[in-house]
Amino acid sequence: MSPRPDVSEERKNQILEAAIAVFARLGFQQTRMDDIAGQAGLSKGALYLYYKSKDAIIGALLKYFFTQELKHLQDFVVTERPEPVTEQIMLLTRKMVEAMEWMGRLMPIAFEFYALAGRDKDVRQFLNEYYLTYRGDLARLIERGIARGEFRTVDANSLAITLTALFEGIALLYFIDPHGLQWDAQIEMSVQTLLAGIRA
Repeated sequence: MSPRPDVSEERKNQILEAAIAVFARLGFQQTRMDDIAGQAGLSKGALYLYYKSKDAIIGALLKYFFTQELKHLQDFVVTERPEPVTEQIMLLTRKMVEAMEWMGRLMPIAFEFYALAGRDKDVRQFLNEYYLTYRGDLARLIERGIARGEFRTVDANSLAITLTALFEGIALLYFIDPHGLQWDAQIEMSVQTLLAGIRA
């Protein structure tokens, strides 16, 4: 007998997709829980069974996005891939570009992610743990490049912080002015310049 599908997870994803559509149409401040329930084809009471507030929905979207990003990085770290580490980091960068295209749908609430972290200690803790793990995995990837003789001997942890700041900083500029910044070309050029500086 095959296992029953997880209807709860399916319903949560349905609600998150509905929330993305409504936030994009109405903006975060103007959106009501009624609007999200209507878009998802649920009663307001049914919606509250899954998410108690807009903040809870934003938190769930944040965790989904960041968890996916972390998975991409960990796929590179746990596998001894044949490509040079420089190319692995560039592949990872291109994955981030793809993720940013998905995030484009969330423009109206992009800044709410960090605003929510300022008022919700659980979300702040999640983000803190995410960045610690992300930087740690990047450092391991850089250490692999040093061990292979691709990179000069550098402080891998410091470089991981710099690379993370580069990703986040350009993402912030893109969110502020998506039409004034060619995200994909800018991030590729910036990462290539940084890696050229540590090449052995």
